[in-house]
Amino acid sequence: MSDSPLEIIILAAGKGSRMKSSLPKVLHEIAAKPLLGHVLEAAAMLSPSKVHVVVGHGRDMVMDVFADQSINWVEQSEQLGTGHAVQQVMPDVGSNSHVLMLTADVPLINSQTLASLRAAMPAFPLALLTATVENPTGLGRILRDESDGVCGIVEEKDATAAQLSISEINSGIMCARSADLTRWLSQIDNKNTQQEYYLTDIVEIANKEGNPITACHPQDVHEVEGINSRSQLATVERLYQRQQAERLMDAGVSIIDPSRIDIRGEVEIGADTVIDINAVIIGPTRIGNNVSIAPNCVISASQIGDGSCIHSNSVIESSIIHERVNIGPFARLRPGTVLCAEVRIGNFVETKNAQLESGAKVNHLSYVGDATVGSNTNIGAGVITCNYDGANKHKTTIGEDVFVGSNSQLVAPVEVGDGATIGAGSTITNNVGKNKLAVTRAKQRQIDGWQRPTKNK
Repeated sequence: MSDSPLEIIILAAGKGSRMKSSLPKVLHEIAAKPLLGHVLEAAAMLSPSKVHVVVGHGRDMVMDVFADQSINWVEQSEQLGTGHAVQQVMPDVGSNSHVLMLTADVPLINSQTLASLRAAMPAFPLALLTATVENPTGLGRILRDESDGVCGIVEEKDATAAQLSISEINSGIMCARSADLTRWLSQIDNKNTQQEYYLTDIVEIANKEGNPITACHPQDVHEVEGINSRSQLATVERLYQRQQAERLMDAGVSIIDPSRIDIRGEVEIGADTVIDINAVIIGPTRIGNNVSIAPNCVISASQIGDGSCIHSNSVIESSIIHERVNIGPFARLRPGTVLCAEVRIGNFVETKNAQLESGAKVNHLSYVGDATVGSNTNIGAGVITCNYDGANKHKTTIGEDVFVGSNSQLVAPVEVGDGATIGAGSTITNNVGKNKLAVTRAKQRQIDGWQRPTKNK
């Protein structure tokens, strides 16, 4: 490979009118990441000396989303075509660079494919990424000469009937030497159906100069799937998710139905974990070995230890789950939850900023927030840690081997000592000592001759 530096140009100026959205097309998401973000990620794997992104429609929105990245932003104020877009960048490109041109609406492109395309330089002054597809409708066709060499690209709107039958299509991705690219771009015109300056016209110009042109192919044809509509966005989403499912299954994860799982962001899952249908797992998340995840669970930015069981319809967010923990069904773990080994969180239990030590149990219909719960403590149904006084949050501390009876309220700040028992239906406002019984129920009364009210006619 040449020692010439690599610069990457990403075309992201289009409005995407077929999306029918106020959001720029390149900010629509696959797996909760903008389309442009996927392409930037692939580009970064090649360690380019500079990345240029051409923006136009929704420029400020796009730049704000990627403000933390090292990007040379170039504005295409008038949408005059892809060739015109690249022309806006060339003054910022080094004269000795190799230039890789990408489009922001092709999010599945693989960095290894791009590396292979770049490797064709400098043997070929121009390298194209093409693919043979079953349905080339809407795409530019690759033209070849009598010796099967690439001699041009024709856009569909300008193609003849014979050219429309060609199944080899242009991906919109190509690589060229900057000096050659500058010269070729100066010769393109807008004498076509759309009256635009096509980047693809440089292929014919390069061929007429006698330059050899090579066509490389992606490892998977789906890499060059472009997005111009909501329907295509949904199609590519499923292709991406299938790739993620295949990656996990290759690593030893069992996925009951690979078509019904969503992986978003950085997710690691250990061997022999089983994931049932409709799971949504959002990174950064790490799930251990031998974990069971039942249907309809959402897990976000969390860690789940080996051997844990997540029952159906549970939501886990920014939480740390240790080994052999049992959660749900219908549990909600909010940020700051830490569950140590063999904790049990049952149905319709909510936790927030709470640490439960090993063996603790909260089996049903309770809220534990801003609290620590000692090992082997059992919290009954309908228990609430009242952590908010209307202005500030306060902490509840519950010791080891405590039993909290059903329908009790612990009004923070409050501490319950080891081995204590809280009688059902109590409201605890003062600290409870070790091994003490605390009961705050009103004395039961029975009233003779009681008449139940009747409805007025």
